[in-house]
Amino acid sequence: MPKPRASWQPAAHEPIQKLSENLWWVRGPIPGISIRRCMTIARLADGRLLIWSAMPLDGPSMQELESWGTPAFLVVPSALHRLDAAAYKARYPALRVYCPGGARKAASEVVPVDGLLEEFPSDAHVSFRPLQGIKDKEGAMLVRSRDGTTVVLNDALFNMPMPRDFPASLIVKMLGSAPGPRISRVVKLLWMSDKAAFRESVRKLSEISDLTRVIVAHDSPISGPAAREALKSAVEQLA
Repeated sequence: MPKPRASWQPAAHEPIQKLSENLWWVRGPIPGISIRRCMTIARLADGRLLIWSAMPLDGPSMQELESWGTPAFLVVPSALHRLDAAAYKARYPALRVYCPGGARKAASEVVPVDGLLEEFPSDAHVSFRPLQGIKDKEGAMLVRSRDGTTVVLNDALFNMPMPRDFPASLIVKMLGSAPGPRISRVVKLLWMSDKAAFRESVRKLSEISDLTRVIVAHDSPISGPAAREALKSAVEQLA
């Protein structure tokens, strides 16, 4: 995986998608490999922005983001997703940084951490829910919008096609991360401490009454009825 970097290094990325009135999403490349990563931007009730899994964007896109609200919070969603956290902190020094407890040591190596996900200030639009049974390596973010609730995950659930090039396909096959939606070997073999507890956490997410989409770290969001089915499928994979 690429090493964390402190300088602003945008790569070619897709246009920002405005998923709802308070939720934006953008997808771009991981440097050096043909796997795409995603950044989610949530607008809090007071109009400030939360950046989940930071990814530098080009100048016009950052201007568009800044015109929408002031970047105030940065979530490093796991130890594996800290690549551009320091670059965002350098660009926005007032950013307050949050992460799961199991990622605090790795995140703190690249950026000062202000708190854990469970310590995030209460907000009407954005909240966090722990994922039990995986050593606090990741958590779920819930964004409430007019069209329903979006669950934002990181590597706890994958939803990507099998890459066509050899290096990427080899990595994905080793990790068991495609095709999706699926639970990868990263979770099953490296993080899992209590399968029943993790299964129950995912089941509860699948039962959110107004669930409208699931966003994951790599590749495509899952929207509509397929979002609930993807989480149910994950529960079955953990049976």
